[in-house]
Amino acid sequence: MFIEPNFGKGKKTGWIEVVCGCMFSGKTEELIRRLNRSLIAKQKVEIFKPSIDTRYHKEEVVSHNENSIRSTPVQFANDILLLAGDCDVVGIDEAQFFDHDIVDVCNKLANNGKRVIVAGLDMDFEGKPFGPMPDLLAVAEFVTKVHAICAVTGELASFSYRLSEEDSKVLLGEKHEYEARGRRSFMEGMKKRAKK
Repeated sequence: MFIEPNFGKGKKTGWIEVVCGCMFSGKTEELIRRLNRSLIAKQKVEIFKPSIDTRYHKEEVVSHNENSIRSTPVQFANDILLLAGDCDVVGIDEAQFFDHDIVDVCNKLANNGKRVIVAGLDMDFEGKPFGPMPDLLAVAEFVTKVHAICAVTGELASFSYRLSEEDSKVLLGEKHEYEARGRRSFMEGMKKRAKK
C-alpha cells in the first residue's frame, strides 16, 4: 500500500504520483483513496477528469466499485492549470484521454509545490502504450502499477482486452466492452482477432 511521503518542514515540495494498470485493476479506487486521505488531512484538494468520460457520472470520478468523489470535467489538459488555484493536492483521473499537454501540466503543478496524483490506463486495447501515460510514468517520482484478475484464467492481469470488434483507439466502456486478461490470454485473444 502506498504511504504518502513526508518531506519534513521547510519549503513546500511538489511531486507526481502515477497509478496505472489495466481495466478493472483498481486505479480509480486507489486515486479516490489517496484523495480522501488528503481531505482527512485537511488539505485543499482539486480533482479533474476528461469531459469525454461520462460513463458513471458527468461530474464525479466514480470507480467500478461505485465509490465516488466530486470532480471537475475539463476538455483540455491546460484547463487544469487555470482551475487548480491554491490547492495542495491535484487529482487527475483517466489521464490517457488527455492530450500530451497533460505531462507539462503535471510538471508545472508539481514544480509549484503541489502533490499531483494521476490515474490512467498504461496500455490500450492492443497492448500498446496509451497516449501520454509513458511520459507521465517517466517524470513521476512515485509509480504504482495495479493489477486485475484475468477473466479467463484467474491469474494476475495487466492487459485490457476489448470484447467488441471496434477498432477505434478510444472506446469508453466497462464489462460489456472489456475484460482484464493476463499476458497469455491476451495474446491468444489477439491472435484470434487477427484471423477474423
